[in-house]
Amino acid sequence: MTADLPADWQIDERVEAEARALRHALHRAPELSNHEVETARMIAHHLAPLNPTRLLTGLGGTGVAAEFGRGDRALMIRCELDALPILETGTPAYRSETAGVAHSCGHDGHMAILYAVAQCLSRRPPDTRVILLFQPAEESGDGARDVIADPRFADLRASMAVSLHNLPKIPLGSVSLQPGPVNCASRGVKIVLTGRTSHSSQPQNGRSPGSALVALIPALEALTNNVATDAPGFRLTTVTHAVLGEQAFGISPGRAEVWVTLRTLLDDDMAALEGEARALVANLAGVFAPEITIHEPFGHCINDEQATALLDRACAPLPRVSEGLPMRASEDFGLFGHHMPSAMLFLGSGEDHPELHNPDYDFPDALIPVGAGIFLRAIKEFAGNA
Repeated sequence: MTADLPADWQIDERVEAEARALRHALHRAPELSNHEVETARMIAHHLAPLNPTRLLTGLGGTGVAAEFGRGDRALMIRCELDALPILETGTPAYRSETAGVAHSCGHDGHMAILYAVAQCLSRRPPDTRVILLFQPAEESGDGARDVIADPRFADLRASMAVSLHNLPKIPLGSVSLQPGPVNCASRGVKIVLTGRTSHSSQPQNGRSPGSALVALIPALEALTNNVATDAPGFRLTTVTHAVLGEQAFGISPGRAEVWVTLRTLLDDDMAALEGEARALVANLAGVFAPEITIHEPFGHCINDEQATALLDRACAPLPRVSEGLPMRASEDFGLFGHHMPSAMLFLGSGEDHPELHNPDYDFPDALIPVGAGIFLRAIKEFAGNA
């Protein structure tokens, strides 16, 4: 799959084996968003001997950026450092050694792909600048924002950004890629209702928000419009958590809490959906002085045509599928698109592979040379189009 690349950029057995070993080490020691201290240290430790032109650590918190080559233009290739608060149920020899935390989204594999790319660039520096960004906190939506806010990011002067994400349920090693929207905007809405407790034998002496909570859940879910993800005005509301009162038989509840995730294809539709959700809460639970807070806001992710064309040429040797896009899942990679042309491709991890965020998910090692080959061809294309 890399015969069209220079000899020093071939993904040989040594490069693949070292990248695979790094992935397994990362998989054993997953860290949550904004806590990827040891993960970042491991990445920097592996990159330093490859003699990058520049190696930055602590970027936007725990981010790492390695620059190879020289020139005015720079292609940035981004992967993610963080794992998820999921108890792994799979049984690989390298399974997570951190209770309740696992790389159930494949970020360990994405990091291994960029490490394989770095090894090749070290053997033959590119004819342009390449920035390999290991970004923190993608899962919480903080990472891209914090990296961009770091003054050192502007100093990197990236001209274009590309990335990939593995995608189960499409054939292993196949590519799904298109211009335009590829990931939805989303945000978490936490609603707290405050009443007044009382003895459970005298509920009339308190003020229970139970009825309001029961009314809110289906009403919030009814804001979903049940149209295709790429249809105009797509919206999805998912209640993810609810609690009423205390775990006690003697207390009539005085507090309720409900969490709901709002999702739209485009940023412009999110404000309207949030406004409707707020109005609904005020109407059904206004007497309980609802407190509403917003968490994990993600903007939409839109593939720029120029960046998509670059990836399209880089994926030429690979089978293509049209399934899977736009994804309903969110990605903070879209924020880079406000600063430079950007695009993300989706690489099939197998039709029978466990879904992302499943407890038995594990990134397929076979995708490491495939993903690295895509990015190396993208670098070659980028340099040739100076």
